[in-house]
Amino acid sequence: MSPSKTFGVDALVREMRSQGVDIVNFSLGEPDFDTPGHIKDAAVDAIRAGFTKYTPTAGILELRAAICEKLRADNGLMYSPQEVLVSCGAKHSIFNAVFALCDEGDEVIILSPYWVSYPEMVYLAGGVPVIVEGDIERGFKVSASAIEDAITPRTRAIVFNSPCNPTGSVYSRQEIREIAEVAQARGVVVIADEIYEKLTYGDAEHVSIASLGPEMKDLTIVVNGVSKTYAMTGWRIGYAAGPREVIRAMETIQGHVTSNPASISQKAALAGLTGDREPLERMRREFARRRDYMVRRLNEMPGLVCPVPEGAFYAFPDVSHYFGRRLEDVEIKDSTTFAEALLRCAHVAVVPGVAFGNDRCVRLSYAASTDRITEGLDRMEAALARAQ
Repeated sequence: MSPSKTFGVDALVREMRSQGVDIVNFSLGEPDFDTPGHIKDAAVDAIRAGFTKYTPTAGILELRAAICEKLRADNGLMYSPQEVLVSCGAKHSIFNAVFALCDEGDEVIILSPYWVSYPEMVYLAGGVPVIVEGDIERGFKVSASAIEDAITPRTRAIVFNSPCNPTGSVYSRQEIREIAEVAQARGVVVIADEIYEKLTYGDAEHVSIASLGPEMKDLTIVVNGVSKTYAMTGWRIGYAAGPREVIRAMETIQGHVTSNPASISQKAALAGLTGDREPLERMRREFARRRDYMVRRLNEMPGLVCPVPEGAFYAFPDVSHYFGRRLEDVEIKDSTTFAEALLRCAHVAVVPGVAFGNDRCVRLSYAASTDRITEGLDRMEAALARAQ
């Protein structure tokens, strides 16, 4: 296994800051907004009421029922609480799904660029990640035909993430329908990571692949959570919905690994799912404004190419124009040394694209204040102008 490069960069940033260095940190995928007040109040009420004991492994019934209602209202999906498992974050939900589906040597198709933890989870389960690459001309999206070509008799699942981390790509309804047709024809389960569902911009539309008919629903494990939508990253609540036998297997695994998710966090998540959504829309509008500014600035820098992300809160520019150059004492050879040069010479933290399966790019998060985004991009532009 490899350590998470996103958290590795953040740890280095924290160390440099402890030494008094002012770092503009574009590395961590975490909203800079606070958790809405009514959600925090629900957690405080739970503590004061003594709701601090074990809960059912799958999560409290009220929360699972609220998740069912959310999936019905937002995605047109009908589930019972017995088909829902609440976990310690969406990452934990994906981990459970991979472990439930994979035996030693089984294959899981992962679309690249991908979130850093997908391949490592497959390795942990004894499986084999099969990487299918997208390209920048398609907005980094992978075609259904490329996915079909990668399927073998050992294929157990496809991990599908839209809106995508790290690229911000959002697959269209037609593109998702074509992928669904391949999955159905070959009988392959789709693990649909929909954690950025509520963060789409312009005309982009989030479509849950499970909503494309009963047959596809039976082949899909829908994964979501409250971390990004409700600015609740530290509360660690995610969930999965899917066929009852798969959810039951995931619950068994979870019961031996973590038991239940935190009782207090479950009450907070319940308040988020059933409460006022206006703060979420306000956050989404602000992210859209920051996105427009960051992408414009990046594309104005000589040699950088940055597609406009349609969702999430990341930009993923191609920086390979600078490979073979030097910035002060750093020779830029790949995305890792590009990120190192920015951190050392500009005090700007980005994540190397190699962590996401694309060594020509780096990831920048615009989940930071406008002032810090402006400062960081000014530093980045000035540093790149000195590259020789």
